[in-house]
Amino acid sequence: MACFIVPIAEAIVTTVAAKVIQSKEKEPEALKIATETGGFERETKIPFSRKLKWLSNLLWGGSVLLAFEHVWHGEIVPWFPFLTAAGNPSDAAEMLHEMSTVGVAMSVLVTVVWIGMLVVSNIIEKRALKHQPAV
Repeated sequence: MACFIVPIAEAIVTTVAAKVIQSKEKEPEALKIATETGGFERETKIPFSRKLKWLSNLLWGGSVLLAFEHVWHGEIVPWFPFLTAAGNPSDAAEMLHEMSTVGVAMSVLVTVVWIGMLVVSNIIEKRALKHQPAV
C-alpha cells in the first residue's frame, strides 16, 4: 500500500547528501583534462558523490515504479488522504506494518546492491590505476 514511501525517504536523504558532498569535493584533474582534450590522459578515482548518486538514482527509479503501480491499482488517489489505507484505522495499521517490513526490506536490498556496485567499481579502479602509465 505505501511500501514505496521508505525508499523515497532514503532517496531524498541520499540526494541531499550527494549534493552536499559534491559541493565539498574538488573536481579531479583527469575530468578537467577530459573536457578540454576529448580524452583521458590518466585515470582517476570516481568521486564518492557520483557513487552516492548511483544509489539515489536506484532508489528514485524503484520508488517511481512502485508509486505508479500503486496508482494503477487504486491504492493512491488524487484526493486527501491520498493513500486509500490512511482513511481507515485498521488499514492504516496494516499500511504501517507493510512500510516497516516490505519498505525497509526493499530499501536495504537496494542499498546492498549499491554496495556490491561499489565493490566492483573499486576493483576496476584499482586495476586501472595499477596498469596506468606514469604521467
